[in-house]
Amino acid sequence: MKLSHLYAATAILPLALATALPAFAQTTATDTQTSPVPDPTQVPTDQQNPQSPNADAGSNTQSGGDIVVTGSRIRRDEFSVSDPITVIGKDEITQAGFASAADALQSNAITQGTSQINNTYGGFVTDGGTGANTLGLRGLGPNRTLILLNGRRLAPGGTRGSVVAADLNVLPTAIIDRIEVLKSGASSVYGSDAVAGVVNIITDKALTGLQLDLQTNVPAVGAGVDRRASASFGMQTDRLGIVGSLEYRKRNALARGDVPFFNCPIGGFLDGEGSAFGSGDPFPVGDPRNCFTIDNGGTTINTLGLPTRQAIGRTSGVLGNFNRFVPAPGVTTGPFPGYLGVGNYDRDTFDPAMQREPLVTGVETYTGYLSATYKLQALGNAEVYGELLGTRRKSGSPLYRQLSLDYLQGSPLLPANIRNGSFANPTNTSSGRIIAARAFIGFGLTEDAQTVDYVRASGGIRGDFFFPGWRYDAYVGKSWNDGVYTGQSFLIDRLANSLNVVANPDGTFSCASAASNPNCVAAPALTAGVIGGQLPQNFRNYILANTRGTTAFRETTYAFNIDGPLFKLPGGDAQLALGVEHRRQSINDQPDLNSINGNLYGLTAATPTVGKDNVKEAFGEIFLPLLQDLPFAYRLNVTASGRYTDYASYGSGTTYKVSAEWEPFRGFGFRGSYGTSYRAPALAEQFLGATSGFLPTNSDPCSGLPVPAQQSPNQQIIARNCASIGLPADFEQRNSITSFRVGGAEAGLSAETSTNWTVGAVLRPRLPESVGQLSLSLDYFDVKVDNGVSDLSGATILSRCYSNPNFDANAGFCRFVQRDANQALTVTSSFVNLSENIVKGYEFNGRYARNLFGGKFVFNANVTKYTEQSTRLFPEEFLTDANGIVTSPEWVGNFDANYTVGPMTVRYGLDWIGGDHNKTYNYFAFDNLTGITDPALVQQYRDNYFLEADGYVLHQLSVQFNVQKKYQFTFGVRNLLDTKPPRITSIGFTTIGNAPLYSGYDYVGRSFFANVNVKF
Repeated sequence: MKLSHLYAATAILPLALATALPAFAQTTATDTQTSPVPDPTQVPTDQQNPQSPNADAGSNTQSGGDIVVTGSRIRRDEFSVSDPITVIGKDEITQAGFASAADALQSNAITQGTSQINNTYGGFVTDGGTGANTLGLRGLGPNRTLILLNGRRLAPGGTRGSVVAADLNVLPTAIIDRIEVLKSGASSVYGSDAVAGVVNIITDKALTGLQLDLQTNVPAVGAGVDRRASASFGMQTDRLGIVGSLEYRKRNALARGDVPFFNCPIGGFLDGEGSAFGSGDPFPVGDPRNCFTIDNGGTTINTLGLPTRQAIGRTSGVLGNFNRFVPAPGVTTGPFPGYLGVGNYDRDTFDPAMQREPLVTGVETYTGYLSATYKLQALGNAEVYGELLGTRRKSGSPLYRQLSLDYLQGSPLLPANIRNGSFANPTNTSSGRIIAARAFIGFGLTEDAQTVDYVRASGGIRGDFFFPGWRYDAYVGKSWNDGVYTGQSFLIDRLANSLNVVANPDGTFSCASAASNPNCVAAPALTAGVIGGQLPQNFRNYILANTRGTTAFRETTYAFNIDGPLFKLPGGDAQLALGVEHRRQSINDQPDLNSINGNLYGLTAATPTVGKDNVKEAFGEIFLPLLQDLPFAYRLNVTASGRYTDYASYGSGTTYKVSAEWEPFRGFGFRGSYGTSYRAPALAEQFLGATSGFLPTNSDPCSGLPVPAQQSPNQQIIARNCASIGLPADFEQRNSITSFRVGGAEAGLSAETSTNWTVGAVLRPRLPESVGQLSLSLDYFDVKVDNGVSDLSGATILSRCYSNPNFDANAGFCRFVQRDANQALTVTSSFVNLSENIVKGYEFNGRYARNLFGGKFVFNANVTKYTEQSTRLFPEEFLTDANGIVTSPEWVGNFDANYTVGPMTVRYGLDWIGGDHNKTYNYFAFDNLTGITDPALVQQYRDNYFLEADGYVLHQLSVQFNVQKKYQFTFGVRNLLDTKPPRITSIGFTTIGNAPLYSGYDYVGRSFFANVNVKF
């Protein structure tokens, strides 16, 4: 395997194939939340905290106190489910110290080790744009997890063309009553996207009076403070109910330099297996020159690129051949006075401004929420209802930029001794001329910001239908997402104009195009100061321009449902729910004109993304309580659901699900389900405008091949194919590789399909009160996604093109590859239906509660063991299992214990991510074409790289006081022991400093939080 293959693995490595199980299974203050294994005899939260008699479907109650559980549309008279559902109450969110609903939803307690897109991804290209926070269950991504607000689909939000999933930033926090998490496929009930599961955020419908809520989280490092203030209010009469909230949140950015752990990232290479971390780096551990190397966090600056020539080496102090040089005014002798030669590891790669890039991006949100119900006393005891949610998000992530100035061959801006050299082929800033010298300059921070306005308005009418016990619900909702994203970028045409100059008689320089372009500012003559970043302000202002793009995403939903009893069965009434739904979506993303025209230098560029789709659906669900209170059949229920779907974009399909729960004896039972789900291609996957990016030069398979005697069989094929197009055996790619990513509508994208089955056992014995209450459950899950929509990477296309024994430069994957006369590559990729994903494992839930010393003690344990987290892109490949590698843990657990006595509750929480010392090496040494793991390659990785992680544990501690049922004070500490993320070699994974980029790790360190809630 070439080293480039290890780098390329990053592109296909899942962010994490792990699932989540909350540590918060109970409301600790009141012990009213449903346990991991709900007791059908226990009244659930909704009825112990009464809500309005006709709360909407999303609130999980209906008239008469009936319950609608997330994952079903059937009203029931008891909390009885055949799939694992976990409930998180408002008190759990507060006691755990989460500053927002997004933070709670992305915690390990929910995700069970699955990496999420959060605010540590500010400098990366992500779906929804910078600042968007998303949630994906089972490690299958946010576009395969359905997010509901009060039982209704939450439309995607964010900026740029890849708006594919709900942005958690739009959610209100203070008005949340609870969150229900279903980790099972539910497309037959909810439609597209409910592949891995469903998360339902349910607001408080019974609030009366006014509540003020203040929250602050302060990291121990003193920066990155997070504050939230909200006012919630409610009014309830016999016919009218109104509940609402206003909320403001501001989290200050936490810069990398604010956290000492990230102040000196090193390469982390080894000098043999078992050697010290960093012992294989170019400089000794502790040497400042080892910080921010080109391998980890650094970028070449203060450096001049020239054709290879002799110079004194910066580190060696002896004469050698170099093509990179740093200014050295003290050097007055030798073949190149004023400069020293440098290699990869002794060039300048660090600027203090890099430390001001955000580790955690700042965000500011304004959120308003209002819901209302009114009983008409007509139309079948009808009730009209409405809901309005509005959010404005402001976020930003300043980016450090390197500027490369390509001085033209023969340019008067260059000293005579280097003016006529040939360093590089023409580029888009060199006006078609050979480049004589390239100055790598540290430019500093540039701005990148987003403003997103999100509004969801919905309403409907519900009431009694024509038959006894039957109800109807007619609903319409619309969502508007309007985003503006701004930034700063160097412009290619301005750089080209500024570098093409003529000398004036007075010794100054003017742009050659000055007559037609009077605003052009000539580039500065090359000096040591210019190489060091001392650029004239008027030149900086000229080449750096403000950019602005806009994103509009719309979703409209119409739905009509009826449900009610059919006939009597031994276990109760058979229940039926029927409905129809119609949804329309559209996206219109308009990047800055300079982006559309490909005029951004060193940044990805994009063209407009414009498209729409609509779907018509019909669905049904039946609940059959077959047996009850019989020997070996204390309870036996069966539920079946089905949905017909017809998309304008790809056609029609059906999904179904069958589930059952059998309790032979009271307190002990089994549950299971099997179903199919689907995910329609997102608008971005269908209509994404051409988005440009860059690949490293070693992505060219023809570049840097070993000599024939050392070539593997695959490399021999590559060498033969490269030679057939006229490339020399020792070809080295010296140009950047441009990649374009486009939507797959023209390729005929179709829906993903999946199967999802679970089977489990439940134990909830009836114990004496003096012993306490115990509930245990163990569930096995198996999810398989077929026909997955995948974005073929440029590296994959290049590899497939040149590795084909039947190579044809104009056919197959090579159709998407263009190689120009200078051997510069352009690769075009699109979304296609290819991939397969499999996730399997076990979930264990345990809860114990008892009265103790005059108070109430509750302990929860939630553990997930993954047995497989595998993927493959092409059918002929072997499945590649990432289970247990860094960022995809095999074991994840959450534990919490709380004790309530009088007005005080003390909570201790523990999040655990299992470690591993072998699987990552095996993962990278696995050949998915042969299915073989090369032991020699495993050892090579062990000798050179450290890719291991010990078990990772975070502790939380909090205390909550409730005073006179009016005041509530909560104080606590997150990451009590200030646990640091693990360190790995900066290869194969995206890293922040020396830590893997993975949302399961805490980059902030110990932080303190306080919450004050006052009721009026």
